[in-house]
Amino acid sequence: MIEPEVEDRKPQSDEVRSAFVPPSGVAAQVPPVEEESSTTSEFSLPRGLGVPPVPAAEAEGSAFSPPRTYSSRHAPPAFTPPEGVPRVDLVKHTPWQDRMRTMLRMPVTERPVPETVQKAEDEGPAVPRVLDLTLRIGELLLAGGEGAEDVEAAMFAVCRSYGLDRCEPNVTFTLLSISYQPSLVDDPVTASRTVRRRGTDYTRLAAVYRLVDDISDDGTEVSLEESYRRLAEIRRNRHPYNGWVLTAATGLLAGAASVLVGGGVVVFVAAAVAAMLGDRLAWLCAGRGLPEFYQFTVAAMPAAAMGVALTLAHVDVRASAAITGGLFALLPGRALVAGVQDGLTGYYITAAARLLEVMYFFVGIVIGVLVILYFGVTLGAELNPEAALQSAERPVWQITASMLLTLTFAVLLQQERSTVLIVTLNGGIAWSVYGAMHYAGGISSVASTAVAAGLVGLFGQLMSRYRFASALPYTTAAIGPLLPGSATYFGLLAIAQNDVDKGIGSLTKAAALAMAIAIGMNLGSEISRLFMRLPGASEGARRAAKRTRGF
Repeated sequence: MIEPEVEDRKPQSDEVRSAFVPPSGVAAQVPPVEEESSTTSEFSLPRGLGVPPVPAAEAEGSAFSPPRTYSSRHAPPAFTPPEGVPRVDLVKHTPWQDRMRTMLRMPVTERPVPETVQKAEDEGPAVPRVLDLTLRIGELLLAGGEGAEDVEAAMFAVCRSYGLDRCEPNVTFTLLSISYQPSLVDDPVTASRTVRRRGTDYTRLAAVYRLVDDISDDGTEVSLEESYRRLAEIRRNRHPYNGWVLTAATGLLAGAASVLVGGGVVVFVAAAVAAMLGDRLAWLCAGRGLPEFYQFTVAAMPAAAMGVALTLAHVDVRASAAITGGLFALLPGRALVAGVQDGLTGYYITAAARLLEVMYFFVGIVIGVLVILYFGVTLGAELNPEAALQSAERPVWQITASMLLTLTFAVLLQQERSTVLIVTLNGGIAWSVYGAMHYAGGISSVASTAVAAGLVGLFGQLMSRYRFASALPYTTAAIGPLLPGSATYFGLLAIAQNDVDKGIGSLTKAAALAMAIAIGMNLGSEISRLFMRLPGASEGARRAAKRTRGF
């Protein structure tokens, strides 16, 4: 007799029948009933036939459960494409950023065999702890403004260094996740972490890169406990510059920017005072819990008010230069470059989120400046949009101002003191190239900006490869002199004076300059990776980075 629970597990379809069930219309023969048993079955065995012992029934499992003879540690290659696996040489002395970026751009089936792991413990790596360490490192990098591809490369490097070769990191604007699958038949392990707060500190960013470099180095033994300890120290470290130093740097940055667009000593002082006042107001709003949108709106008002006040007082200075200088300290150049870089490297969701953030910040600046300019025009302030065409050419003063602007920008980004001098020189070179092409050569400002930004990106990538560090400390501050502060201001002024067509045209020029900066920097970085491979690297490393062409 069949047990009820077994009957319930049998399929109920008409197509599945036993071979011992007679066809319909044929009477089943009932076996004779013996005296020893009142209940028998047609499956009963004759007397005297030995029955081997039946092993205990195993627990019901899944079709995805591995066989008992299978070992994931000695599993054969899962899949080999019919055209074969291309050979990719990832030489040891190549920077880990290039090696991990190459791996990420390859399909999983084409990634080379993992290298010998020198950090695996006797009982194997603790998978949850490795994934947690990887996510914490990625969180610091993403919160510090690093691009999505570089964050994924760092996360991938940490996982592979601790023996987790079948891992897939995924980075979006606020969420990091990573999945590790021991084998094709084992259940994957997935962990995620949310980035809720962002803070610009390139000193901390450089420390995280050094940690990842040590973890990835075969000659350096860094255990999980040591990595956690160093990561905790990085989090606890205070910023190298306090709030008042940052406020003073903001004022000097605005003053230097006003000199770039033709301002003098009076304009320098006015722009510096307005920028410092705006910075303190933004700090006050931040302490009250107001979102960054309102912080940018409030911070943009003192600069515009200072320009209107100089105009109403009939001071013989270029008031527009004071307003332009104040806007330079607020333009979100770092977020813009990171957003465009993510878009160019294929991370479109993260790029869209970053660019949307930039748009909100820009709208906040627009509202703050337009409110003050509207009241200024109502009070009779004669602000002249045509002053944009009267920029003075003072090469020595402008190069000096560009270097001061870059220096103060580096302080605002909390850079290490060892990188400040290098990035300051890079900013001066960038402005010299722009001035030689635009003022002396008569080339358009957009093309000149793109070339100068490309040189900045090329130099920054070379320095990052030389020091095995992030390229951001060598590039972000150097693009400060190229930011479209004057085009932004004159577009807003034209809108405030009801000349919408001219205002939109000027703002479009500002957007074109911003895109030229971002694309130029990314192109310079890609050129350095494309043509400046270290000895021993093969062509396969670049072929692995191919993308689809839209089909």
